[in-house]
Amino acid sequence: MAETYVPMISSGTAGPLGVVHLPRLWQKVSLEATGKLAPGYPGIGRGFDAMTCAALGLDEQAVNDYIKQNKPTYPQFEAWVKKNAKNLNRDAIEKHNAAVRGYNHEDETRKEILGNSALPDDGSAPKDAVNLNNLDDWHGFHQAVLR
Repeated sequence: MAETYVPMISSGTAGPLGVVHLPRLWQKVSLEATGKLAPGYPGIGRGFDAMTCAALGLDEQAVNDYIKQNKPTYPQFEAWVKKNAKNLNRDAIEKHNAAVRGYNHEDETRKEILGNSALPDDGSAPKDAVNLNNLDDWHGFHQAVLR
């Protein structure tokens, strides 16, 4: 059986173009293209993946096809994004980045993620999806690789 990987690039990470989540999107689709994406993770999901494609004016299927057919490095993927995005300007990027950074999970999801990480759901707990998703990824990595 092929080894699978929990994507470890945070949604809060941006590459040279300055678009947060874009490196994670590339990593997830790249892993999926090689059959190495951990179970439970979509290549292009309905959350930040769809938000990122929509914000930049990228067709999800075209992103998927390009990565699967070409297996690009991240800089090669960004070069493709530059050529194919219909809405790649500073305002669109800043609006998208603010939307990703400002998104909060619903209470049930937050409680589940915090519970899996044995963290109290109190005033010190993160509320934003980027940090909660990081905790979820780290927990998944620990379960899959370190136990």
